[in-house]
Amino acid sequence: MVINGKKFEEVNITKDGELIASIADGEHGIVHKDDYKVQLVVDEIGMTFAEALEAMKTGAKVKLPTWGGFWFWDEEKQTVMMQCRPKDADKGQGDLLDIRETQRVEYTLSNILSDEWLIADETNCPVLGGEATFGFGDAIKYVKRGLKVKRKGWNGKNQYIQLATGILYNTADKTIVNCDHEAIGNKAVAFAVAFVGTSGVQMGWLASQADMLAEDWMFAE
Repeated sequence: MVINGKKFEEVNITKDGELIASIADGEHGIVHKDDYKVQLVVDEIGMTFAEALEAMKTGAKVKLPTWGGFWFWDEEKQTVMMQCRPKDADKGQGDLLDIRETQRVEYTLSNILSDEWLIADETNCPVLGGEATFGFGDAIKYVKRGLKVKRKGWNGKNQYIQLATGILYNTADKTIVNCDHEAIGNKAVAFAVAFVGTSGVQMGWLASQADMLAEDWMFAE
């Protein structure tokens, strides 16, 4: 098994010199003894890419915290393969790309320089059936790229925030004014509440303290 990039053949748990449980590779990775239930909890503190590459070469899938997909090592091709998240949530996995064929060199290199690599599994990777969540800073970064994001904890269905551009309004005398600002240009963050026939779109959304400190931001499809 791989824990934070390090390979372990077996983890034994003892009490008073007696073996209670042995955790090894196998179904669910856990072997029980005498009705004891053992749960291995590992903090997602992150790995460097060197550690992630080592993990991939042992068979692990790896990802960055915000990713919907994952990277893995292809032993036959001797290269890293990139499993992308699907553009449509109902269509399974996205494109499978060889890292040597990346068209976004700067983006790929920035990922390699990260020290936040994690083992991808069914809890934290959408392609594997889990959920990828991230903080407010990453949420704003993705909004600026044109993606829709939302908080997992929002109660309303189909709520999300996205970047709005080309904003204008009508004055009382019917003059059309294009919203333009020296610092931000013609942009704002729009809060889209997609209740058909009810709330509509709220422009100029403001994040609360809870929103800014939350770690449950995720992509909205």
